Amino acid sequence: MSKADLKPERKTRLGVVAIVALLHLVVIAALVRAFTPQFAASVLDGVTQAFTVTVKPAPAPEPTETPPPEPVPPEEEGAAAPPGKKARPRETAAPKAPIAIKPTQAPPVAGKGDENASGARDEGEGTGASGEGHGTGSGNGGSGQGGGAVTPPVKIRGDINSAKDYPRGSRDLRIGSEVIVALTVGTDGRVKGCRVVKQSPDPSAGQITCRLAAERFRFRPAQDASGRPVESVYGWRQRWFYRDSGVTPREFGRAS
Repeated sequence: MSKADLKPERKTRLGVVAIVALLHLVVIAALVRAFTPQFAASVLDGVTQAFTVTVKPAPAPEPTETPPPEPVPPEEEGAAAPPGKKARPRETAAPKAPIAIKPTQAPPVAGKGDENASGARDEGEGTGASGEGHGTGSGNGGSGQGGGAVTPPVKIRGDINSAKDYPRGSRDLRIGSEVIVALTVGTDGRVKGCRVVKQSPDPSAGQITCRLAAERFRFRPAQDASGRPVESVYGWRQRWFYRDSGVTPREFGRAS
């Protein structure tokens, strides 16, 4: 036989031998594991320990320092303003002594009207200057001098003698009361101003009296020593009462 024919047979034999040896090893391992399990476990542990790798934990990273912030360059400041002017104190003078002002006194009233003697109310409120019905009461005038007047003013026209001039709803407040006003008479004989000196319980009576006096009254103005007209003050009293049919109208308007 040639050498070429022997090579396949040798390879076949070697393979059979390897298989038989492997089978023997398997059988032996099975017997050892069955009868001596501790030995098998120790052998397995020894084999595995040979391949155990201990992994150390990575070291913690070292803390990094935060770099400090960059310094901010200071802002440029403006140029200083020029010095201001030196203030000079203003000269002050001592305050003048206050001038004492005397209180204004009410002008004198020349006369006053009489109140109703009986107070009867059945026939309504009377004036003493008209017949039955709703009246206002009697008014009488007086004079006051001012501004160097020698001749006082004289009322030459106008009167307040109608109850219709005043509100009827506040009649009971006015009955038995009076209003005194100070009229400023100009050089033209007209009323330039009016001030209530004495008010009645009816708050509207004083204002109405001033308005009616300015609209209706006319005067001969006051005169100074040279006969020239001057401004003056004239006092007027307006009274209210109930008319009594037993008293004559003249008694209602009589001046004392």
